Amino acid sequence: MSLAGPIRTLVLSTALLCAGAASTVAAHPLDPALLEIRESPSGTLDVLWRFPASQAAGAPLQAILPQGCTQLSAPVESRAGTRIALRWQARCGDGSLVGQSIGIDGLRERGTDAVLRVHLADGHLVQAVLRGNSNAFTVPERAGRLDILRDYLRLGFEHILGGADHLLFVFGLVLLVSGYRRLFWTITAFTAGHSVTLALAVLGVVSVPSHPVEILIALTILILAVELTRAGRGHETLIQRFPWAMAFTFGLLHGLGFAGALTEIGLPANEVPLALATFNIGIELGQLLCVAVILTLAAVLRRVPLPLPTAIRKIPSYVIGSLAVFWILERTMAIV
Repeated sequence: MSLAGPIRTLVLSTALLCAGAASTVAAHPLDPALLEIRESPSGTLDVLWRFPASQAAGAPLQAILPQGCTQLSAPVESRAGTRIALRWQARCGDGSLVGQSIGIDGLRERGTDAVLRVHLADGHLVQAVLRGNSNAFTVPERAGRLDILRDYLRLGFEHILGGADHLLFVFGLVLLVSGYRRLFWTITAFTAGHSVTLALAVLGVVSVPSHPVEILIALTILILAVELTRAGRGHETLIQRFPWAMAFTFGLLHGLGFAGALTEIGLPANEVPLALATFNIGIELGQLLCVAVILTLAAVLRRVPLPLPTAIRKIPSYVIGSLAVFWILERTMAIV
């Protein structure tokens, strides 16, 4: 494979600019609300309703408990970072929640998802992802493995496709690495790196504050942009000679970023390996889809006679670098 040339540069620059525009809204749009209900043997429900503060304005999301439920206490509000949490107690008669419908209003209007976790009195955990076109869920006795696989695969896929910073890093790898085989192993090394830290962080083996991690992720993108400016000068740097090593190392940081989103969602206690594996597979599928789309567009447009100045080759590194600097400053100011 050789995608070097103005055509490839034009295609990737357009993709980068689109991703950059999306980044002004959010670098991690996977920020679902969470409705967690713990059922006691006596029938009392402890309800946790947590959602992004940005969802509190306008038409807010609203948790809908089964019909016939009565509220036993007023909601107590607390804030942690950019999220609001409401806690209260309720009772839904003397029976179990099994067979009852629980929903979230406003998902379609706000363009977001919500995770529902129900801890039944018998110790079983039932979990589902609610969306605009499916905003209610009837509680079964327990969630099936196929349901968990489907939900976490989709969450991982949506997370990588919506994470502009992670996608920019992948785009940068496509620009930097020549040859299909080298690119494959470089992307694989990136996947291996973020798989390690994603698992360690979600399982509680390591714990790192999210804000510094987000700054370091932006820094990895800046370093990659600098490497792009050095490419083609006749002297290969260590990163250009061993891109897989750089991808693996930086992947460790990106994995901590993925873990932040997955920690918010949580894992079903009885199916942790399955949920963790399918979430990571979803991320990998999203990465491969992006790479495939870019390579396909470049291959198609390479057949089109379109003379472009060679200076346009510098655009991607400046786009990537500018966005990385913006994220570094934005995330640093968020801490301050």
